[in-house]
This record gives sequence, structure tokens and C-alpha cells, in this order.
Amino acid sequence: MKKYIPNTVTSLNLFSGCAATVFALQANYFMATMFIILGAVFDFFDGFLARLLDAHSTIGKDLDSLADDITFGLAPSAIMFSLFKEYPYVTELGALIIPYIAFLIAVFSALRLAKFNNDARQTKSFMGLPTPANALLIAGMANAPQASFLWMDWPEFAMIWQCPGVGTSVLLIITGTVCYLLVSEIPMFSLKQKGKLQYIFITICALLILLSGFFGLAVSMAAYITISWVKMIIETDDVI
Repeated sequence: MKKYIPNTVTSLNLFSGCAATVFALQANYFMATMFIILGAVFDFFDGFLARLLDAHSTIGKDLDSLADDITFGLAPSAIMFSLFKEYPYVTELGALIIPYIAFLIAVFSALRLAKFNNDARQTKSFMGLPTPANALLIAGMANAPQASFLWMDWPEFAMIWQCPGVGTSVLLIITGTVCYLLVSEIPMFSLKQKGKLQYIFITICALLILLSGFFGLAVSMAAYITISWVKMIIETDDVI
């Protein structure tokens, strides 16, 4: 009986991802983010319970990857798709085609998960951006204020975003960047490991979320990427 418990929790992760996708397509970014966070909680506990109950299985591993690609691949793709729909386009053809580029995030998330499952280097850390971090980055970004800058009244900032092609170009850059990061060879530290870096990062994340709400998630994940990149450069210089 105990072997079914982790898989049940993983299934709840998948269900959360489906709900997040529906809300994302409705441009309800708050609820989409809530379900992505809920999925991340289930994603943490399915592995925790599998280790606690010694209930590891091949089916559980495959199910976990499938659930993760829905919650942390398809759901953020749907968020990005809705964001693409919000901004004016230079041509009608662009408005019809470009938003679907968002679903490359789901494709690269699947590639990242397949790579993780077959990469012996990723037992204690990650190579490339983990899919949950990417999903939280995009979800947090979607909850950012669009008509102001850091919640201060700045009409000029809102006007820039409403210029045809500006918002779309920024989203295209973000989409391309996260797709690259998902399958990159940049080492990313894991929060499952205990250390000074992890504790400092968690403290910073908590402060950012308290100060900025869901937008703090985006800033936190951007900080995670930056810290991992700087750490890689420092360690490479030490080897040289």
C-alpha cells in the first residue's frame, strides 16, 4: 500500500498543473501561480515520501517527470502565451503566430527533464535551470505591475509597453533565454542540499516575497540564476 502514496502525491502535482494551465489561459495569473506553487509543494513531498517509505519505482520516476512537464512546463507556457496576447503587434499575422512560440518552454522543459533523468552528474545539484525554478520565474513575472515601475506612478513606463512590438520583443527574449537555460550546462545549486549558500538564498527569497508578493518569486529566481552563474565562474577561476 505504501508504494502508492508517493505516486498519489505526484498525481496531485499533475492535477495542480492542469488547473494552473486553465487559469493561465484565462489570464488569471494569480490563481495560475497559486496552483504552480501547490504543484511545487506536491513535487517536493512525493520525493520526500518515496525516500521515507522506501517506495521508489520506475513508474513513479516516469510519472514524476510527466507531472513536472505539465506543472512546470505547460503551465508557464500557457502563462507566457496569455502574456503574448496582451500586447499590440506590428502586423496581424504576427499576432496570430507569435504567441504560440510560448509553448517552446514546454518542449524545452521536457528535454530538460529527460536530460535530468539520464544524467548521473545531477544527483546533488543541477545542470541547467530546474523546471520548477523556471515556472516560478515566469509566474512571478506575470504578476508584476505592468502600468508602473516598482509600484511607483510612472506613466511613461506604461506607454513604452503599449508600443507595438515592444512588449512582444521583451517576451521573445525572455522565452529564448529560459529555453536556453533549461538545457544549458550551467551548474545550478540544489535547495535539497544543506549549506550556507542555501540558507542565505532562502532568507533572501522570503524577504523578497514578503516585500513584493508573487513578483518576489521572479526576482528570487533571477537571483538564483545569477548566483549559480557567478558561482560557476568563481569555481572555474579557482581551478585555472
